Amino acid sequence: MSSADKKTLTSVYEKLLSLSRPKVLVVGDFMLDKYTHGDAMRISPEAPVPVLKVVKTEYKCGGAASVAADICELGAEPLCIGITGRDENGRLLRDKLGHSGADISCLAESFSRPTTCKNRLVGLAQHKHPQQLMRIDEESCRQLNSEEEQIILSCFSSKLPEADIVCLEDYGKGVLTENVCRRIIESARREGKMVVVDPPLSSDNQKFAGSNVITPNRKEACLISGVEIDSAESADEAAEIIRRQLEIDAVVITMDKDGAYLKTAQSSMLVPTVAKTVYDVAGAGDMVLSAIAVALAAGWSYELAVHLSNIAGGLEVEKFGVAAVSRAEIIEEIKKRTSPGESKIVKMEDISQLSKRLRTEGKRIVFTNGCFDIIHEGHINFLGFAKSHGDVLVLGLNSDASVKRLKGEERPVNSENARAAVLSSLEFVDYVCIFDSDSPLEIIKAVRPNVLVKGKDWEKKGVIGSDFVKENGGEVVLADLVEGISSTAIINKVKGKGF
Repeated sequence: MSSADKKTLTSVYEKLLSLSRPKVLVVGDFMLDKYTHGDAMRISPEAPVPVLKVVKTEYKCGGAASVAADICELGAEPLCIGITGRDENGRLLRDKLGHSGADISCLAESFSRPTTCKNRLVGLAQHKHPQQLMRIDEESCRQLNSEEEQIILSCFSSKLPEADIVCLEDYGKGVLTENVCRRIIESARREGKMVVVDPPLSSDNQKFAGSNVITPNRKEACLISGVEIDSAESADEAAEIIRRQLEIDAVVITMDKDGAYLKTAQSSMLVPTVAKTVYDVAGAGDMVLSAIAVALAAGWSYELAVHLSNIAGGLEVEKFGVAAVSRAEIIEEIKKRTSPGESKIVKMEDISQLSKRLRTEGKRIVFTNGCFDIIHEGHINFLGFAKSHGDVLVLGLNSDASVKRLKGEERPVNSENARAAVLSSLEFVDYVCIFDSDSPLEIIKAVRPNVLVKGKDWEKKGVIGSDFVKENGGEVVLADLVEGISSTAIINKVKGKGF
């Protein structure tokens, strides 16, 4: 990775950590995705088709509802505007959106049109590999009538003042009519609110003219521009045609394995993707739109917004079906890219900054400390117990000098670097920090753990740092010890003193 790429990803990472909770007004086709899972074990004797023995049924948010769910996972708040049927599928969809944290107060109901539902029949090959066999769609693609349009526009007017950005998700189901789109875009621009659009597969997208950003995929961009896109150069040509044709600020063409192409009046750039195992592309476009909308709502540049969407979309296609990608997942992905093989061994001068970052990420930090001279069963049990109380275990390791002061000149048997290397290889341990003081109070104050763990042998002696941890809202937990096992006992046994 080049230094420029690393710098860009670091900027995305830092902005994600400090992301507030922008409000994204989502208007479009709200749909329910239904997954009927079963075992496809034989062919029907009635016709040459597989027999699906249903095991479970799963419901997810689809279309504009998928965008809203994605926005929630990214830590923002979606304000939903659309029309569903007054039916069971509509009720299920509202429940899913409500539980995700979306505002559904302006999601209207209609007796005259059903809630769009895509039912995917999914067979389990060899009982474990899901494979979509068929999709059954229940929907109406009728354009909204004037009365229904007015409902959408009235809802939009009531929610626009509290929104930071407007997002239009068009699946061609009839909600985003030309009149609705034009009036929404005009109102939003008049109020200084950006409009981001995910267009349908259509050659005519004039109803989106005047919006800020449009995010067609390769096929959609080819249809709109008339340009076959097979390179960065052809993507640039297509994007410029779309930008001028729709009088739009920025065009983002998603190009699957090739990444995404960003075109504005000032810049043109291909944001490459990292090779991924593509499991299912369903929902990837929704994820891209959500990420761009959230980023721009928070005041990010187009470049950083596209980088974020590229990472989010790449993670989404690794999942089966329509699936949201959380802010935490994106943060972890960036950490993997910018710090591959990051060492678990952290310097004392860096431990405070590391702990601050972990807290910002919402991680529950567990801390313990000790010499850990000769690793034994008791240590393994203790560290597993400690890790079970949080998300991250930070281990303070006494330096060689401090071990000598505490236990005598013959100790430690293993050097601090050797001890740190062994401990960092353990699954339970996330970070090891060597400290030189006889007391762990300084490192405890630097880490500011949520949980301080020590053995029960410290109960009467008093756990160092317990007052500090409790004063800062943390807790102290004492672990049972394995009787008769210690580094000292093992050393004495080796010397012939333990018999």
